[in-house]
Formats: sequence, structure tokens, C-alpha cells
Amino acid sequence: MPHRPLNERLTVVLLTYNCARWIEPVLAHLRKLDVPIVAVDNASTDGTAEVVAAAGVRLIRMPHNVGAAARNAGVRAVQTPYVAFCDDDDWYEPDGLPMACDLLDRHPRLALVNARIVVGPERHLDPISAEMADSPIVETAGIPGTVLMSFMAGACVVRVSAYREAGGYDRRFFLGGEEETLSYTLLKRGWQLRYLPELVVAHYPSLANFTTLRAYGMRNTLWTAWLHRRFLNALRYTGFILADAPKNGAYARAIAMTLRGLPWVLRERQPMNRELDRDLRLLDARRFTTRRSLFTFRDRGATRPASWQQGGGGAAVDGPG
Repeated sequence: MPHRPLNERLTVVLLTYNCARWIEPVLAHLRKLDVPIVAVDNASTDGTAEVVAAAGVRLIRMPHNVGAAARNAGVRAVQTPYVAFCDDDDWYEPDGLPMACDLLDRHPRLALVNARIVVGPERHLDPISAEMADSPIVETAGIPGTVLMSFMAGACVVRVSAYREAGGYDRRFFLGGEEETLSYTLLKRGWQLRYLPELVVAHYPSLANFTTLRAYGMRNTLWTAWLHRRFLNALRYTGFILADAPKNGAYARAIAMTLRGLPWVLRERQPMNRELDRDLRLLDARRFTTRRSLFTFRDRGATRPASWQQGGGGAAVDGPG
């Protein structure tokens, strides 16, 4: 049976915030894909929305900056079974998108396909892509690709029905590692995630949000552990994060934000099953070997972060605490 055209299967959902200076090349690359595009602007103040609208792209204007959860509005607007999430500093190369859709077509319990990310004009492989390609998780579901336990928010093709079933992004997480809690919700519901290197995203990251988002990322990591991990592994992972993170201003802000949210986190806590937590422990073991000194004060990635360290585009750094 022949496949439907790509523009009947896939919509790009683009998240933007204060990117008027550089969004036009991104829009140009995305328009070449010849698929529907829905842009969701996170209450920009620099004319970004006007630039997007002038390009003829369907635009949803958020009244307030809600971080990654603005993607939920984009998904509500689509008519296709799959969406390709995109940040305002990256775009998809065309050849891999039909392959991602074909894989999703063939495997109805596959929720998401993560792309290989190449960074800048030099096209360096993003470190997170190398990690994904080397995942130690054993494949047991008969689905091609490397097994994942999480993904990159602006570099993935997602099944709309799975995304809606999981509730999309939680506004309380704002931005910075916000994918992790959504991925665990999907996994707990029996969905599968895969890495497909043939699907390629070109990323031209900015350093603008990096330092501030570190606090959100640490907070979100701790919240996610206590929402989803089993008790001993949540405790072990918390100890690792507290020891590994540089002891600086972002560390103090992260601790304060984590504690403020702890009552609702514990109230809504729903630990995953032993099998999923066992798979996460395989990833934990690899990460634990790279732990920094307890008395590290400077963030070694603060000057030239890889794209995964930034938390993505499409939102400001003045979000909710």
C-alpha cells in the first residue's frame, strides 16, 4: 500500500521567543519541507511574531510565556497524525522525515523518534546524540532504532495520539530538561521511544539562556526523579545531582525552587515499575562515572555548551520560579 504524502502525515510545530534577528533562515529551511507549519510564539517582545506571520506561517500567539508547554497549543491545532517539534534555532533536513513517519506507521506503540543533531556550520555531532546512539538499553519490542528513555524537545517526531494521551508538557516545569517527565509518563503507559540517526536536525545554538536555565534544569531533574523513580533510586539519583552540580548561584536557586515544588511533587508521585527503573539504572551507572568533584564551583560547560545543555529555544529565561 503506497504511503500518503508527507504533508498529510506530518506537521512542524515551531516554538519561538524573541528570535526576530535569526528566525528567517529557520523559516526558509522549514518551508522547503513542504509540510504544514504551526508556529507558537511565547509572548515575544521583539517583533518575532510579526516576522513569522509575514512569512505566511500559521501563528499562535501565547498571551504569556509558558515555556515548553506552549507546544501543547501547537499540537491542538494540527490535523496530521505526527508532529515534528522544532525550536527557533534549528531545522530538519528533509530526507529523514519520511523515514521517521514510515517507522511510526509500522509500529503503533512507537510514540517518538529522536533525530541526530549536528551543531553549527561545522556539523559537529551533539554529545547527546552520541549518548543516544550508544544506549545500553536492550531492545525487546521489535522496533528498529536505539532504545531511548528520554528525548530532545526540539529534535523529535512524535505521534500526536501518544502525546495527547500523556498530557503533553507540564507548565510547572517551564523549560530545562522538561522532556524527561513527559518521556517517563509515556514509558509508564507502555509507549516506546527510539533514536533514528537518519533523521537529522541542524542546530545553531545561542548561549543566551544557558546560565539561567541551569537552575531550571536542575530543579526539573530533581522533581522528575521524585515524581517517577522508585524510592531508593530517586534517593540515589538526588544524591548524585546534588554532588555533581557546581556549587554556585544557579545551584542555590535550583535548591530553593525544588523545595517550593516538593509538596505537589510528592502528592502526585507515581513510581514507575521495576523494569523501567532498572533500565534507568543502566543509564545512571554510566553517568555516575563522570561525576565532578563535590567542591566544583564553576560550570565547565558555561562557555560553550552543547545544544542539549541549553534547554532549547522558544522561551525566555524570566519564567516562573
